[in-house]
Amino acid sequence: MKPSFSKVYEALNWASSFLEDHKREKFAAEILLKYHLNMSRSQLYSSLREEWQDEEAKDAFVKDVYTHALEGVPVQYLVGYEEFYGRKFIVNEEVLIPRPETEELIEGVLRRKKEHFPKDAKLDVVDVGTGSGIIAITLALEDPALNVTATDISSESLKVAKMNAEKLGASIRFIEGDLLTPFIEQGEKFDIIVSNPPYIPEAEIATLSVIVKDHEPLRALVGGEDGLALYRRFMEQLPLVVKDHALIAFEIGTGQGEAVSEMLRTTFHEKGIQVEVAYDINGKDRMVFGAF
Repeated sequence: MKPSFSKVYEALNWASSFLEDHKREKFAAEILLKYHLNMSRSQLYSSLREEWQDEEAKDAFVKDVYTHALEGVPVQYLVGYEEFYGRKFIVNEEVLIPRPETEELIEGVLRRKKEHFPKDAKLDVVDVGTGSGIIAITLALEDPALNVTATDISSESLKVAKMNAEKLGASIRFIEGDLLTPFIEQGEKFDIIVSNPPYIPEAEIATLSVIVKDHEPLRALVGGEDGLALYRRFMEQLPLVVKDHALIAFEIGTGQGEAVSEMLRTTFHEKGIQVEVAYDINGKDRMVFGAF
């Protein structure tokens, strides 16, 4: 039965309650309402007592609330974007939805870049497994001195990343390929290599929420039996694409910090690599940085 509401706050209250009743996060109601009213958060909350008279928009809002609650389709896919590092990025079923932890990875790269390289140095950066392009695009926009390349094995993911780069005005070179293989073949090397690869162990996929496991691309989530398969492949390829002085940055899954650190130390022991595990805002090991 279609819910009955005439004011904005009534729509918000209904959606929040309906979502909670179906074990979904009620914040999704606000995201969907902002989208269908075409309002910012401040505009929404200043308009709560206003009448909502657009029946077509109401129907679309109700449909999306049902879809998220009953089918688990992520609200970001329903509205077509996610906010990341203060910008709106297009997302769809071909790319992973950006997580706030990845903002911390970018902050870590920008900070360590200043520590390990001369000021104003023009540096070559590659973002491996770019997905929606959030890492590559954010780095390019935050630091114009970076010459950024983004690569992904999926042509469909690259389409989304290219749309985001164009929309946000970022100059990025996009390459389709498997990890670092295209650059090994071309003899190309980089100062900074950053990646947020799939790192969830296969057995854990079944424990994830329906919103994630049934809708986000598994190729961007599953990292082999123990979650470390992609990092092992990186260790085979990284020595072939790093310059004499380089910064390597990975996002990792909780509990993987020591394993990935040891991989880097073993791979680059002759270069005297400095390896650091960094923790996210929730106190979980979330990033590994290596520099030499």
